[in-house]
Amino acid sequence: MRLVFAGTPAAAVPTLRRLAASHDIAAVVTRPDAPLGRRRVLTASPVAQAAEELGLPIIKAARLDDAVTAEITALEVDLGVIVAYGGLVREPLLSAPRAGWINLHFSLLPAWRGAAPVQRALIAGDAVLGASVFQLVAELDAGDVFATRAVDVPETATAGEALEALASEGAGLTADVVSSIADGTALAVPQEGEPTFAAKLTLADGLLDWSQPLDAVFARFRGVTPEPGAHTTVAGQPLKVLEAAPAPEAESLAPGRLRGTKTALHIGTGTTPLAVTRVQPAGKGAMNAVDWWRGLRGGDELVAGA
Repeated sequence: MRLVFAGTPAAAVPTLRRLAASHDIAAVVTRPDAPLGRRRVLTASPVAQAAEELGLPIIKAARLDDAVTAEITALEVDLGVIVAYGGLVREPLLSAPRAGWINLHFSLLPAWRGAAPVQRALIAGDAVLGASVFQLVAELDAGDVFATRAVDVPETATAGEALEALASEGAGLTADVVSSIADGTALAVPQEGEPTFAAKLTLADGLLDWSQPLDAVFARFRGVTPEPGAHTTVAGQPLKVLEAAPAPEAESLAPGRLRGTKTALHIGTGTTPLAVTRVQPAGKGAMNAVDWWRGLRGGDELVAGA
């Protein structure tokens, strides 16, 4: 098939590569270069980098306006494929490809429609994650579904790690759907059940509430790692929590109380402590959590979140 592909982050790259191996990609639409790192260096999106490597035409656009719509329409493609592009597809672009657009979404629809499905699912404590390929319609993530796939991820997997696994599985799922559309065997069915919604995460979503039970604290840590990042405050100073795991056998601590061991920094929750192994203090690089704790004054008297 002759396709137009729209996507931006690393999670969209496996699908682009898979489709490029079997179909004619007329153009790749992605977000413009963005400043990254401390030096704010303008950097092409992961999808743009992959498209350049594959020798594919690239359209960089912050939104799919009239000019971009005209450019894509002129390509006369059979199908549009979108994976986490970061912008809305509206009419008349929605109807420009002969078979419309399909969307790879990283949830088992109608669960977690919206911008941050994997993150919100982990924060909510969902035991099963998955991916869906559906027909794109004007309403948010509400189109008929061609295929879904549940994906097992480790109980300790962060959102970044889970998304990597889902991106790999989703690439094959999307390729199968495109092939079925090409040969006329594709069948999409309406979504069933009450939808839930996954709003975009903000920095505030990463704040760890140590008064909550360990399961809830760790679920939030998983859901906000690596972005926007888990964080707390110690002695009035912000501290990013980069690596952590439950410590069910650890000595009980009051919520937020810190205690260092030889291998980890334990922080009390509403139940059992969380073992933190890597942190990033304000204005410094990432470091071993125990080394950071040893450099503090106050030791066990300090309380996270206070």
